[in-house]
Amino acid sequence: RKAVNYKLRDWLFSRQRYWGEPFPILHTENGCVVGLSEEDLPLELPAVENYKPTGTGEPPLANVEDWVNVTLPDGSKVKRETNTMPQWAGSCWYYLRYLDPHNEQQGWNPEKEKYWMANGGVDLYIGGAEHAVLHLLYSRFWHKLLYDLGYVSTKEPFKKLVNQGMILGEDGQKMSKSRGNVVNPDKVIVDYGADSMRLYEMFMGPLEAIKPWNMQGVEGVYRFLQKVWRAIIDKETGELDEMIQEAKADEATLRLLHQTIKKVGYDIETFGFNTAISAMMIFVNHLGKQTVRPKAVVEKFVLILAPFAPHIAEELWGRLGHTDSLVYEPWPEYDKELIKEKEIELAVQLNGKIKDRMALSLAPSQLLDGGVSSNFFTSS
Repeated sequence: RKAVNYKLRDWLFSRQRYWGEPFPILHTENGCVVGLSEEDLPLELPAVENYKPTGTGEPPLANVEDWVNVTLPDGSKVKRETNTMPQWAGSCWYYLRYLDPHNEQQGWNPEKEKYWMANGGVDLYIGGAEHAVLHLLYSRFWHKLLYDLGYVSTKEPFKKLVNQGMILGEDGQKMSKSRGNVVNPDKVIVDYGADSMRLYEMFMGPLEAIKPWNMQGVEGVYRFLQKVWRAIIDKETGELDEMIQEAKADEATLRLLHQTIKKVGYDIETFGFNTAISAMMIFVNHLGKQTVRPKAVVEKFVLILAPFAPHIAEELWGRLGHTDSLVYEPWPEYDKELIKEKEIELAVQLNGKIKDRMALSLAPSQLLDGGVSSNFFTSS
């Protein structure tokens, strides 16, 4: 008969350190182990000045004798467990606590749990590949138990897992102090700003790919942000450039704007952040060539830039005349009709060499009436 075998081992669920949830367990003088009564819960760590181990092999809590030694109402003497729980004790169910973080009577309100988990659990879990055999396994075990006990409404805790790739050092190796290839983000932020740091991490490549760090890439996105700033702000006055006007956008600019809004929105949903940034770069190149830059167009662009470079976007939003933060603005919508291309450029080759280029209307009538070839040969 077919069966699934798991290489499960015993879970060592204790640590010999101060920090961690204390076990609500008492040890009697005759060697029995009993649980703390419910009215004595929650059990909290005692305040201590010395977190160091005892030197006898016992955990640090063993030093706090007035906390460890307990006399029960019947006069019997017991000792508290001095090991503490590992980090898994909190991380295995933290997503449930997020649903109702200020509830002091319950871990979470059942109605809130049903509301937030109604789609079948947490929508998205982002973590390294090692999570599939560590945290996800442990938290799923907890969730299954909570489901069997009736405390949660979903059988599974998470709907989707996305593994982000690792960022390597500039030498292409895993960052480590011993190799001396660790990138200090604080220094990058001081030299290029937090937006450049953030933008470059998203522009390096696909989210799931393993990518080497490259300071030239940081400089590249830094120049892009400078280009964005120069397209909107006058270098001399620090105010809006005189080319930012209350004017109607030309057809090409409007089409590219709406194509960019669609592209960036789709790429955010599918974690294609690098291609979203590429689309914005194309738009900024176009915008920089315009002698009149409609304010409404610029505002929409700043809104889609905000998730990628929030600091510069917020600053630009204020200089565009807004007093409220852009975080309160809705995401721009694109017009399905405006994003349609009306013509395409075709390259005409003879013997593998480009001889001419021609603009081809996408109107069905021109595609069907045979006028394309005759127009080309006439012009040639």
